[in-house]
Amino acid sequence: MSIGIPGLILIVIVVLILFGPTKLPQLSQAIGKSLKEFKKATNEATDNDLKEDDQAK
Repeated sequence: MSIGIPGLILIVIVVLILFGPTKLPQLSQAIGKSLKEFKKATNEATDNDLKEDDQAK
């Protein structure tokens, strides 16, 4: 089940109506920072788990 092009266009229109073109860059920047921080935390947790597994052996 995929969204498709018409669904993506509808989502973009709704986001533009809700947030307006002036808030959209700020919103996308905040989402980008959040994803970057989440990815960093996930990688750190994975690295810690691997180190603990190596030490247990």
